[in-house]
Amino acid sequence: MAELLALTAHELAVKVESGEVSAREAAEVANARVEEVEEDVNAFVTVTPEIALERASKVDARDGDRKLWEGVPLVVKDVLSTRGVRTTCGSKMLEDFVPLYDASALRNFGEDLIMVGKANMDEFAMGSSTENSAYGVTRNPWDLARVPGGSSGGSAAAVAAGEGWWALGTDTGGSVRQPAALCGIVGLKPTYGRVSRYGLIAFASSLDQVGPMTRDVRDSALLLQAIAGHDPRDSTSANVQVPDYLSELEDGVSGLRVGVVTELVNGEGIEPGVREVTERIAQGLEDAGAEVGEASLPHSEYALPAYYIIAPAEVSSNLARFDGVRYGLRVPAGGVHEMYRETREAGFGDEAKRRIMLGTYALSSGYYDAYYAQAQKVRTRIIEDFRSAFSRYDVLLSPTSPTVAFGIGAKVDDPLAMYYQDVCSIPANLAGIPAISVPGGLSEVLPVGVQLMSDHFTEPMLLRAARAIEQAADFRFALKP
Repeated sequence: MAELLALTAHELAVKVESGEVSAREAAEVANARVEEVEEDVNAFVTVTPEIALERASKVDARDGDRKLWEGVPLVVKDVLSTRGVRTTCGSKMLEDFVPLYDASALRNFGEDLIMVGKANMDEFAMGSSTENSAYGVTRNPWDLARVPGGSSGGSAAAVAAGEGWWALGTDTGGSVRQPAALCGIVGLKPTYGRVSRYGLIAFASSLDQVGPMTRDVRDSALLLQAIAGHDPRDSTSANVQVPDYLSELEDGVSGLRVGVVTELVNGEGIEPGVREVTERIAQGLEDAGAEVGEASLPHSEYALPAYYIIAPAEVSSNLARFDGVRYGLRVPAGGVHEMYRETREAGFGDEAKRRIMLGTYALSSGYYDAYYAQAQKVRTRIIEDFRSAFSRYDVLLSPTSPTVAFGIGAKVDDPLAMYYQDVCSIPANLAGIPAISVPGGLSEVLPVGVQLMSDHFTEPMLLRAARAIEQAADFRFALKP
């Protein structure tokens, strides 16, 4: 077991393809590891050991007729629809919801998706700590008294703990990158439209994107290869060619122009240890041949307040469907209005209710122009800032999160402090550009993620630069706990 657990997903895929290891053996190892550590970590809402074994055997039976990634067991965030397996979104509202189909992001894994389980998450992807789940708190494998980040905290913790070689998360304001940073793994948010959102239960439709969470950059490139592509069932899916994400990975960064984002490196609340790691990585990229300079995103200070108007507004619309009539939980009551109220009171947690109310207020008559319309203007300014920065630089560098993993319970009573965890990651979502978090080193014996951002649909270059960070960083993946 230990030998297989030490492999990256790409290394395991090659061994399964060659016949040295069977997909069923890999599934057995994943199941055993889940049984060993899950009580401590709580990375899953639902585990699927029998499904993993059954489907792995079918993959083995197909022998050569399979794609490289199909033999590697996958952890799936519980916001993505999975055929025959409940999809709760971390909420009591969908506790018994069992989809009839798989999300499009899973389609290239075929009918026999080897799924370890559905990963825990902040309810409806609203949070930065995975403390908002109706199914318990997920703990960071580096320190079980700390959070794994969120909202894809279960996916990040599962990969860091070896409960799966890789995972899928979703990123609306940093929900792939921030937990990846806090758990010492790689997290990639592709360009908006690069991966289909069909079958993803929506939080904020103009921001949500499915992304890989992996042990290293090569694994992220391979998993992106598996999930990217145009989907006519998703009106926001981009009809652009999917390149070979592995082909340029080892080409280095000689001559690449890297801009260190001043506002995000020196901003308020950035821990000294996080800043030091980011600056060390910038120097490492320069030593590797990149041209490194200072970049500016002057409107980035307004990204956080703009996001917390736009995203809740979209939440208010998307979650209106959960009324006890058509979808999810229904609490019987004397009349229809009472049933609406009591269903939503029982089905939604505090953070979901908070954001629904914020969004409803921002969209209400008399306030739309003052709040939502202004936030969209700020979003346009941020897009223009990125356009200007990319005229000078190929990639932009910043911290992923302002802090390392914080203690469970430390920020639950202070929503603004919790929201600030996404201050470095939100600008990329508002602009729709790709961004990746790579472990850059340690601060106070905890992992620090550094973030790279690049222009739309330039993931091959972004991954190449991320691979250079991986080589420059004083960090090696190790199973925790």
